[in-house]
Amino acid sequence: MFLPLASFTVSFGTAPVLAVSAAGLRAFVEKSSCKFFPPLCAFPESSWIAWNLCLAAIPLLISVWLFRRPGREGVTHRRSPLWWLGFLVYMAFLPNAPYLLTDIIHSVRAARLPYSAWAIILFVIPLHCVAIVGGFQAYVISLINQGHYLARNGAKRWVNVVELITHALCAIGIFLGRFDRLNSWDLVQDPSAIALRVLDTLTTKRPAFVIFLTFIIIAVLYWVMKQVTLGLVLRYRYVRAEKQAERQMRRQPQPGLE
Repeated sequence: MFLPLASFTVSFGTAPVLAVSAAGLRAFVEKSSCKFFPPLCAFPESSWIAWNLCLAAIPLLISVWLFRRPGREGVTHRRSPLWWLGFLVYMAFLPNAPYLLTDIIHSVRAARLPYSAWAIILFVIPLHCVAIVGGFQAYVISLINQGHYLARNGAKRWVNVVELITHALCAIGIFLGRFDRLNSWDLVQDPSAIALRVLDTLTTKRPAFVIFLTFIIIAVLYWVMKQVTLGLVLRYRYVRAEKQAERQMRRQPQPGLE
């Protein structure tokens, strides 16, 4: 997957001060998810769900911190170095969310497992679909938060343009992750080598068609799910406003009863 966690060591001088093992972290996440929801470990082709959803949740959580902090409409916030660092991490991990669309290959492999057709149809396929939709929904909400931030800071006309640019960057990221098996920590450990490798991949393999097709799929699915998500939010707000109005009417004294 593009931008999954890999081994990462930050050194101060010659002594490592931080070391995070992606393999160990992934094993911990998968083991914990199996204890919480044992069916995830019942089939070999379902073990990816917990880890991939965990990666998809990272940009979603960061987007809430970056783009949903309270502020006045039309007032540009001062962006600190910490904010920009968070934004870089957000963009680095964002392709993990739409990347779950490519995990449909696990459903194809699961269909070939030596289990009954009913187990595959009633359990495995629906479980995979929920994971894939959940991961992409994290992408949709992240971009909605991003658009909210732009609109709040007086750049509403740029929302669609920025969304399209984000789709394109994620399409490139998905290609690099699926075919070149690059990850986020590679960018931290050796950015110059990764830059050369990416440049070589994009120029020699010429994956323009695959990236363009991925971009179209992401853009179309995002537009559809964005409309559904915003519709559900509006419906929720409408119902809540109705209930609040009913409570206020009940509190008001009825004429002729005093």
